[in-house]
Amino acid sequence: MTSAAAARLGTRRSNMATTQSGLVARAITERTGVPVELELITSYGDVTRAHLTQLGGTGVFVNALRDELLAGSIDFAVHSLKDLPTAPADGLVLAAITERDDPRDALCARDGLAFDALPAGARIGTGSPRRVAQLAALRPDLVYVPIRGNAETRLGKVASGELDAVVLAYAGLVRVGRVGDVTDVFGPDRMLPAPGQGALAVECRAERAGTDLSYLSAVDHAATRLAVTAERTVLAELEAGCAAPVGAFATYSDGRLRLRAAVVSTDGTESVRGESGAEVEAEPASLKAAADLGRELARSMIADGADRIVADAAAGDAAD
Repeated sequence: MTSAAAARLGTRRSNMATTQSGLVARAITERTGVPVELELITSYGDVTRAHLTQLGGTGVFVNALRDELLAGSIDFAVHSLKDLPTAPADGLVLAAITERDDPRDALCARDGLAFDALPAGARIGTGSPRRVAQLAALRPDLVYVPIRGNAETRLGKVASGELDAVVLAYAGLVRVGRVGDVTDVFGPDRMLPAPGQGALAVECRAERAGTDLSYLSAVDHAATRLAVTAERTVLAELEAGCAAPVGAFATYSDGRLRLRAAVVSTDGTESVRGESGAEVEAEPASLKAAADLGRELARSMIADGADRIVADAAAGDAAD
């Protein structure tokens, strides 16, 4: 097949996005023989200087890619799954969810400091209310600073002394070759990741998923799809956006799906946490069982006041 017949993969222009898209492109070619070319697209989220909470969440990064998909100028797009809104997009479908990489969050601090070793009053940069909320619950004596920019820009704020540390997704740092900057890693017992964190989503037009783009299923990972379906259902049931202070993490092993979730107030003083599990077969038909598990856990958390914490966080963002 010549380059003229190559599939067109739409991606944001950042180093992180193109690296992630390149990984998926190579996997598709290796498994199916279909050549893939990257089409660089700029989203509003990439050019505005507003904070994510002011933009209505990280969904702002995917809209430009979705517009190009619907217009037919690209064949499919790759997103960080944690950035995708949980509501389905009309005319589009997730054709594949890749095998998840390390889902944890990572601290990159000056002088090689671990989180517990940071001095009181240290300035920690992150654009995620979820991270702020859970970190504040652990260390209310630190100062959490909202920041924007790609991984290199954020790490530069530590190198320059503007910040004492930043918190980023570990998987992303690995992908862009900056894992050497990591000074501490937060396991799920300390901080639950964003729903879908560590996985990549391949999105295309619905009518093409089962026809000329059916080969995209070659990079789908059934166990990961089960886990992230449960996680994202928690987020959807709470009616919380991608930037809400909600963490969720599911693991699938030996036929059992285990799900943990947490909703934490942005100052870290209140939280509702839950855990559940179920026997689930790793088949497409079992996605309903995974969603049911997430829905049931979310509803039990709502009964304990999780929806109020989400609403309060949203009201605080709107006031800011």
